[in-house]
Amino acid sequence: MTTLLLVRHGVTDANRGGVLAGWSPGVHLADTGREQAAALAARLAGVPVAAIVSSPLDRCVETAEALAAGRDVAVETDDALGECRYGEWTGQELKKLAKDPLWKVVQAHPSAATFPGGEALRDTQARAVDAVRRINERLGPDATWIAVSHGDVIKSVLADALGLHLDLFQRIQVDPCSLSVVRYTPMRPFVVRMNDVGGAVDDLRPPAKKSRSRRPSSDAIVGGGAGAK
Repeated sequence: MTTLLLVRHGVTDANRGGVLAGWSPGVHLADTGREQAAALAARLAGVPVAAIVSSPLDRCVETAEALAAGRDVAVETDDALGECRYGEWTGQELKKLAKDPLWKVVQAHPSAATFPGGEALRDTQARAVDAVRRINERLGPDATWIAVSHGDVIKSVLADALGLHLDLFQRIQVDPCSLSVVRYTPMRPFVVRMNDVGGAVDDLRPPAKKSRSRRPSSDAIVGGGAGAK
């Protein structure tokens, strides 16, 4: 069972300014974004990870480096986890884009949306999901790893894990520096968390190895199982 920790990058000035940053270079974390990344790193400090893979964009790499601090794990980058390529929409204000007829398609029928001079959202989802499964295979079934990416990319991966059509992915919310967790098994993925922005993460630690000679407690016998009353 491979466990994927999906992390959106922290807040940037582009987020605050209502600008669609896309693949624009030089978009860095704001002070708040750096604080968010440090806080999440502290929350996850007790969770061992086999890899940290990031979108190559600055805001994600900076978030990933904060998560890697104090760990013997180097940050890798993968273009397949990069932001959707918005083409001519890149760098424009969201309030202006909201008046474009394509905006309604993106919101209500995203599987039909192709950005002018950019890529289709369905292609963004395909490359991101393929990357997740490729890295899962490389790391193996016992691994826990972190992917640092972007809102639309993470929403598309979560939609796939939930068995939702891409046209429903706008119903999923992914805030800056939020944590979402998916466990992949040979049969199906299990979505453990979505848009988590605080609280304990003890359940993400590997389970303690049980001694073979240890007998189950009466509480475990009475309280668990399908036949418990």
